[in-house]
Amino acid sequence: MGGVSANNPVVLSTSSVYPEATSSGFELAARIGYDGVEVMIGIDPVAADIDRVEALRDYHQVPVASVHAPTLLVTQSTWGADPWDKLRRSGEAARRLGAKVVVVHPPFVWQRSYGKTFVNGIRRLNEQFAPIKFCVENMYPWRTPVGGLMTYAPHWNPSEMGYDHLTLDLSHASTARAKSRELVKNWGGRLGHLHFTDGNGSFKDEHLFPGEGNQEAWELLDDLVEAGYDGQIVLEVNSRKAGNRARREAMLGQTLIDIRTRLGQKVDKATVEHTQEALELLATATDPDQLGPDPEGARGNDWRDG
Repeated sequence: MGGVSANNPVVLSTSSVYPEATSSGFELAARIGYDGVEVMIGIDPVAADIDRVEALRDYHQVPVASVHAPTLLVTQSTWGADPWDKLRRSGEAARRLGAKVVVVHPPFVWQRSYGKTFVNGIRRLNEQFAPIKFCVENMYPWRTPVGGLMTYAPHWNPSEMGYDHLTLDLSHASTARAKSRELVKNWGGRLGHLHFTDGNGSFKDEHLFPGEGNQEAWELLDDLVEAGYDGQIVLEVNSRKAGNRARREAMLGQTLIDIRTRLGQKVDKATVEHTQEALELLATATDPDQLGPDPEGARGNDWRDG
């Protein structure tokens, strides 16, 4: 990194603690030492209730840095059926909670009217809610035995669309068989938000921990620092393989340490201590209940699998 350091906020997505709840996302972010959370609206009932999200923010004293609009397949019923109303409500939630970014997926192909007006509509929302940024996320074609299925409109790849602000998700790039570092160079100043994760090119959206896949995640961080990127670094990973609270806390804690070290940021003493405590508990526990096992059924389908 040539001695260059960055002050980017390092943020934990509430989806990174699944199958634990949104409340656990705030709790772990506070305990481990993340700079804030990104709230995945609709992942559970709490995340769709902004009064309760605000209460969690205030209780744990963890800022809400960004809001992920309920534009996933599994959150289509959250906040009604009108997609524009969902985005306006997301902007209002971001404004109320003090978030700087709203993450948006492009429309599905069956949302024809919405898709036809999406590019201009996002531009209007950016004007209406400024300085909050509506950042459209890169997606991927759904792969089938007979080829790729175009599921998003106007396109899963936002590179050639007229969006002012974009979210780069490294797992989505991997699923699309793209290279995240090339997307960073292509997008330039339009890159407004980062979902820091990884993938191995599977047809599934893997959301591996950084460094576990083929996206050169850590080198990408170096690229962003050198380019002067000043947005959030949001850890959005699948931690379901942890199987319990202690291992999840250790994984999220160590990743925070690694991110801060790579960025040249100071690593808080509390982050190191809590991570070490979790590792020691994993090594010494004699009863699985001591580790905080995940809820029954947590080995079933991930919410992303839809």
